[in-house]
Amino acid sequence: MPARAMWKADLALGEIKVPVKLYSAVQDTKVHFRLLHAADHAPVKQQMVDPETEQPVASQATRKAVAVDRGVYVVLTDEEQAALTPKPSRLISVEQFVPTDAIDERWYDRPYYLGPDGDDEGYFALAEALKKRGAVGVAHWVLRNRSYVGALQASGGYLLLDTLRYAEQIVEVGAVRPNANREPDKREIALAEQLIGALEDRFDASEFRDEYQEQVRNMVAAKAAGKVVRFPKAPKRAHTDSLVASLQASIKASRKEAGHGRRA
Repeated sequence: MPARAMWKADLALGEIKVPVKLYSAVQDTKVHFRLLHAADHAPVKQQMVDPETEQPVASQATRKAVAVDRGVYVVLTDEEQAALTPKPSRLISVEQFVPTDAIDERWYDRPYYLGPDGDDEGYFALAEALKKRGAVGVAHWVLRNRSYVGALQASGGYLLLDTLRYAEQIVEVGAVRPNANREPDKREIALAEQLIGALEDRFDASEFRDEYQEQVRNMVAAKAAGKVVRFPKAPKRAHTDSLVASLQASIKASRKEAGHGRRA
């Protein structure tokens, strides 16, 4: 089933504009649960309740506020919120181009495809130029009353637009304080390198699946068909106190598995 465009816009590079369509590059495949009343399995609904009177509160009787202290809130009116909302636009404005490795992977948030919407020649020429130069365009746009910054790059001959996180959302590595009291010694590093070498392989994304979601779907299908679901006992995990012992055991197991593979 072909993907449906979420939005139409013009990709603006200075005075040049290329019409594009925006498509989501990822999709939600999770199983979504509903809450039911245990007594009769009727779906229940959530309500907003005044904690003092325990009476339901209609949505039109609520106001948005920000907590500035314990029990202290600043209320923003609809007019005030509207004044802060960015103005709608049909432009994805590319402000600058940077090398591909200039943007750390921590900044990338959500990917979208940009497809051509009339000017195929200009679209594919831009995709090819980005690929050849190894460049990423830093872009700004407004969608559904929200302002975004993103990275424009070539992917598989097409254009890919990733939303980027803002600087205040990034936790710097210096804020992480490990509990290690010493640096690893040469023996531990050598064993770790051996383990990495033993597990080196080609990456194939199709080999990795959300096993939990698959198990939920299979269980739901089995119960819907009237089958009795039985749960196998989880195997006990071996405990090792030493990093070196764990690495040695892993290397030994990987070598043994590789040996069986060659004899087969």
